Amino acid sequence: MNQPFLGAGVDQPLPISAKIKTPHTAGERAALNFRKYLVLLSVVLFSAAGDVMLSRGMKQVGEIHLTNLGSAFSALGNLWVLLGICFLLIFFASYLNALSWADLTFVLPATAFSYVVMALLAHILLHERVSLQRWCGIMLIVAGVGFVAGGPSRTEPAPKLAQPAPELSDPKFVEARK
Repeated sequence: MNQPFLGAGVDQPLPISAKIKTPHTAGERAALNFRKYLVLLSVVLFSAAGDVMLSRGMKQVGEIHLTNLGSAFSALGNLWVLLGICFLLIFFASYLNALSWADLTFVLPATAFSYVVMALLAHILLHERVSLQRWCGIMLIVAGVGFVAGGPSRTEPAPKLAQPAPELSDPKFVEARK
């Protein structure tokens, strides 16, 4: 039975998983925005906490050398290192979630607030001295985040120019249809 070639996916309905339900009411939009901010907050908190836990654990483990990879693997026996890895895995999952609904140019600067949280946690929990110069640098980063956060989370793609279907320009396909 000869059926006309429609091309890959042309005139085919989208699968249910590809259809996105857009929020219709203000309440639905507010809930969606709240979830997005919650994801960004989890990225910030889990990143900073994971880094601080790793730092604490590695200070307990001591210096490791790449010439002795066994010492790097022995660090996995430290509870703080394991907790730091777990927190960073949660950070990574949240980061992937954020990238699924927003541009990288929005997500990465928005998560830069973790520098503030990390510096505060390092100062309070690890008793690290954070110099005035570092605080000024962190505040510059936060100011930049303010500029980026004012824009949309997803930019609209540039309109694509209409191009002929590849099969119409393929001489083999044209010959086969004759």
